[in-house]
Amino acid sequence: MKKIIRTRKHEDDSLKSVKSLIGEINASVGIILGTGLGGLVSDVKVKSKIDYRKIKHFPLSTVESHHGFLIHGEISGKEVLIMQGRFHYYEGYAHEEITYPVRIMKRLGVEILIVSNACGGLNPVYNRADLMIMKEHINFHFDTPLKNFHKRSSNKEIYDENLINLAEETALENKINIHRGVYLSLHGPCLETRAEYRMLRRLGADVVGMSTMPEATLASYLGIRVLGISIITDMGLPDTLRPAVLSEILEAASEAEPKLTLLTRKIIEKL
Repeated sequence: MKKIIRTRKHEDDSLKSVKSLIGEINASVGIILGTGLGGLVSDVKVKSKIDYRKIKHFPLSTVESHHGFLIHGEISGKEVLIMQGRFHYYEGYAHEEITYPVRIMKRLGVEILIVSNACGGLNPVYNRADLMIMKEHINFHFDTPLKNFHKRSSNKEIYDENLINLAEETALENKINIHRGVYLSLHGPCLETRAEYRMLRRLGADVVGMSTMPEATLASYLGIRVLGISIITDMGLPDTLRPAVLSEILEAASEAEPKLTLLTRKIIEKL
């Protein structure tokens, strides 16, 4: 994996690219959309939409189901900055590159980051197309986006407890069934064996995925409050394991998407 270090000068160049295409931005809320979760964009009053290729030094998504646009607009009367398409470790990107857009969001004034993902369920209480609020994560990348930062990271919780409580309250008010659990992030792109699912569950994971952890880790380090929400698109229960099919995963994401879209919109109303 080629290591690419982006400096403050790179950030300056990226900011110039964004501001030349959008103008001034006052978005305190940032959103990173995961697999099959792009429907939230239909609820956005879009002001600007920028192809990642037009932003200097920005990585490019290579995953088929991920678009590559930075969207500036409004949801529920609040100004937001949305990444429609993210980057993954298994695409060959280092954590430095995966999290680079978070650095740009921070400098554009983002104070709260809502990040979503599709994942496999490990907790037998969960069901396909359920939602789960991320209370903690387990890093199985054996890497970190913080290694090039000089300030030591603290042991504070990465996912903001007040935002977690707000999400649970909002889900209850809108009759959305939701769980609170632990997300474990693996390299990918291959899915897990039965033995691996058993191991991950014993380690304390409720769901398993291949994203989110790097962006959430750096955002929290930079002082951004983080809320993570997962859509469970398939179940990784060893004794009843079925082969994962991408079309079925995307179908489950589409089934859950209206719930996540409503929840996100209502949370933003309360911020």
